Amino acid sequence: MDTPDLHNPDLYSNRQLSLLEFNRRVLAQAADTGNPLLERLKFLCIASSNLDEFFEIRVAGLRQAVELGASQSGPDNRTPQQVLKEISQRAQALVGEQYRLLNDAVTPALADAGIRFLRRNEWSPEQQTWIREYFENSLLPILSPLGLDPAHPFPQVLNKSLNFIVSLEGRDAFGRNSGMAVVQAPRALPRIIQLPADLAGNGPYDFVFLSSIIHAHVTDLFPGMNATGCYQFRVTRNSDLYVDEEEVDDLLRAMEGELPSRRYGEAVRLEVAANCPEHMAQFLLEEFELDHEALYQVNGPVNLNRLLAVCDLVDRPDLKYPGFTPGLPAELHLGGDIFKVMRQRDVLLHHPFESFAPVAEVLRQAAHDPEVLAIKQTLYRTGPDSAVVDHLVAAARAGKEVTVVVELRARFDEEANISLANRLQEAGAHVVYGVVGHKTHAKMILIVRREGRRLRHYVHLGTGNYHSRTARLYTDYGLLTANPAIGEDVHRVFLQLTSLGKVSSLTHLLESPFTLHQGMLERIAREQAHAEAGRPARIVAKVNSLVEPRIIRALYSASRAGVDIDLIVRGMCCLRPGIPEVSDNIRVRSIIGRFLEHTRVFHFANGGHPEVFCSSADWMERNFFRRVETGFPLLDSELRERVIADLEAYLRDNTQAWVLDASGEYTRLQPGPGEAAYSAQQILMDTYCEDG
Repeated sequence: MDTPDLHNPDLYSNRQLSLLEFNRRVLAQAADTGNPLLERLKFLCIASSNLDEFFEIRVAGLRQAVELGASQSGPDNRTPQQVLKEISQRAQALVGEQYRLLNDAVTPALADAGIRFLRRNEWSPEQQTWIREYFENSLLPILSPLGLDPAHPFPQVLNKSLNFIVSLEGRDAFGRNSGMAVVQAPRALPRIIQLPADLAGNGPYDFVFLSSIIHAHVTDLFPGMNATGCYQFRVTRNSDLYVDEEEVDDLLRAMEGELPSRRYGEAVRLEVAANCPEHMAQFLLEEFELDHEALYQVNGPVNLNRLLAVCDLVDRPDLKYPGFTPGLPAELHLGGDIFKVMRQRDVLLHHPFESFAPVAEVLRQAAHDPEVLAIKQTLYRTGPDSAVVDHLVAAARAGKEVTVVVELRARFDEEANISLANRLQEAGAHVVYGVVGHKTHAKMILIVRREGRRLRHYVHLGTGNYHSRTARLYTDYGLLTANPAIGEDVHRVFLQLTSLGKVSSLTHLLESPFTLHQGMLERIAREQAHAEAGRPARIVAKVNSLVEPRIIRALYSASRAGVDIDLIVRGMCCLRPGIPEVSDNIRVRSIIGRFLEHTRVFHFANGGHPEVFCSSADWMERNFFRRVETGFPLLDSELRERVIADLEAYLRDNTQAWVLDASGEYTRLQPGPGEAAYSAQQILMDTYCEDG
């Protein structure tokens, strides 16, 4: 048969459109009545937040590409203009579905459960009185309505802030009437206000939107005039930071200087209330220099993500996922000597089904162990009030050599990481910011301990961040090991990050930007060679995103040779499975459930000598070539088999799995006639959690 051209654009899906489709799968969780009601609301909010970031980063990048005259955006060979047009069509439909779900499904169901969002025409007299007092005491003193005229030009509008465009009749004290004003909602006030439970006419959980309060009393902001219309609007801006690292002497100071610009980047999307008159919407578009494709008219709050606060305010366990207690491997007992356990055998933790506590515990013990001389760690995202950071600070204050590689450019965590870096430095830790031009995304801890006349390395390697909150929400693997060769590899990677020198050869680890990409290609090619020799050949890969063209072409080539390939790709996937004579042997699925799938793990059958690698890296260009990442093998056969079994559970899932077809469309699986429902996440909870 003829050899197909594996560079053919028809063999690739567009990465940005694929990411948008991932958001559709998230939104489907909000529609799923099998999920608890407040969790459905959460999924609706997550979908809204995801879409915000999509516009802030992805759409903003495409708009910049158009301005720079770029001709194509990836191996699918679409131009940025084409992609933007398709995004507009799909995103409009997606936003419409969001608000249909909110208004027709989620909000009525919440009302039936006693959780109400009261509209202005539903306020009782007692509620109206309380709301007016709230307006006069908490809102009116800090609102600054801005009439628009030559002396009062259109104000600066913060990224994703809540604003109102108001049409007015009459004249003010100076005889002015431009006919329009802008009211900016105070950032310090909540967007959803819970009414007092003892107020007459109230249910246990009655809420009003801040926007409704402003709407109801907007005329009070313009004495002697009449507000004939008041319409919410919100602008989304380019939020990608740019720092020319080769031109700055101090990256931290440069980042501090750049952060404020995020609030006022170039506008990329305008959301307005659905009832906003066309001429006012057009006026706003002109002010933000946007075309009509960037306009999104919404039937509800312009920022659905604000509804997330309700999930915390409402104490209704029956409307949420049941709680769970993460398990611990049998060999671990918190408070026991964790170094002794690591000397005896490798320990694998599968979060959130197993506790993140041992990771913090190894640092706690290291901070207080007089035999520990040094601790080195990478930090990408940690969250506020981090026990991990507390232990690093304690270790530094105890006089240990603490070196922390803090990634200042972790998107949307830049400000938090600057504060973190300053705190660590004040405690006496050595803080470095990685390598110019490469984000440090690897997840590593290295502890150097004196044992008799020798120094021993203790290591943690992970697929996810050192963040205790997300460790209960994201699935990730973490390996605790005292393997000398792995310890030496991690030591050499830290030397690369903190000093100057050439690339060191590593025994077990694969590292971006040096060996990870080539290491993956070689292992795919090895499976292909097994298949071509008539031996069984299999690859199972689980990643968040699959977009890198050479990896995709290698998988296509392996499929054509007969390699059996299963890909579990949560989000973006540019590979198209099931294409005759190209990807017949490739299957792709996405798992969307209670936990965010975040593990990156790769199983190569290797002719009966299986290899399993875990990694901090997705199969994307940025991870392979513009970041410092690690891929680490599981050398213990029991741990390998355990991870292979976990992967097989994901491949059996028939309730939260979405299967990708050759056209780029996803279909959600359902149990067939007589087939039992199987949820991988639930099976893993039952297997590993203490209360499973």
